[in-house]
Amino acid sequence: MSTKVGRLLPRTEVLFVLLAGFWGASFVGIDVGLHHFPPILFAALRYDMAGLAILGYAIVTTDRWKPKSRADVLAILAIGVFIIAGHHGFLYLGQQHVPGALAAVIISLSPVLTAVFASAMFADEHITPLGILGFAFGVAGVAIVADPNPENLLSVGVVGISLVFLGGVSFALGSVLTQPLDSELSLPALQGWAMIVGSALLHALSTARGESHTTINWSIPAVVSLLYLVLISGVVAFLLYFHLLDEIGPTELNLVAYLEPVVATLLSWALLGELVATTTLVGFGAIFAGFALLKRDALFAVVRSLSPTARRA
Repeated sequence: MSTKVGRLLPRTEVLFVLLAGFWGASFVGIDVGLHHFPPILFAALRYDMAGLAILGYAIVTTDRWKPKSRADVLAILAIGVFIIAGHHGFLYLGQQHVPGALAAVIISLSPVLTAVFASAMFADEHITPLGILGFAFGVAGVAIVADPNPENLLSVGVVGISLVFLGGVSFALGSVLTQPLDSELSLPALQGWAMIVGSALLHALSTARGESHTTINWSIPAVVSLLYLVLISGVVAFLLYFHLLDEIGPTELNLVAYLEPVVATLLSWALLGELVATTTLVGFGAIFAGFALLKRDALFAVVRSLSPTARRA
């Protein structure tokens, strides 16, 4: 088993599940925190602290942590603007109106959107007829979750779903924009700088919206949710992400997006007593089917690597 996929060992699988668990639980943490924080300020505070922690880790453990080239700066800006500020700004605003489990399902469309954007922007990235069908499945899944009709097009729920969907679009666009940038920054340094840039943009947007620190209710649930999002979902989960990215590669790691809604749904039920509608489950199935059609070769490679024959090789 010489390839990255072939080295998908049990220890790596455990870390993969842990990462899905940490990030899936973050949707529930956001749900809890939004009862105590203004939404954009909440996101900004999260990435103030997580960014400083990740960058501090990069300074201590890597040699290449200072941005020195145009590619370094552009990569930081692409991640900071689209993946940190854009993605989380829309997500936190949307989760004011829809539960975290449903938001996790919508965000699971991001890998599908990433593949489509890549095929549109890069000549060497081609989308096949099956890929087009996969994209259609993904969009249909979001439509099923939103359950639109002429009477509820402007309802709070549909607005919330639309905002979360825009968060997924922003994440996918940022992922694609970083692909051609040949940054030599270490991954922790790149993420740390991007988090700091993103949090600065979120603070600016929070101020423009009139949000204030004086409206924060510093209760125990507020502190616990913020600490979880900073320390576990932020610092620990990103360190796991860096490790897994090196072990199994970005395509296979995208599969974590399809465990996150499962974790978010179970925790929303266990901790908040929330249940998801049948249409949400059907929509999630359609979104995953879309990803499977777009990334079928990578999925087949993962299945082959997990087979008993591959493990004995």
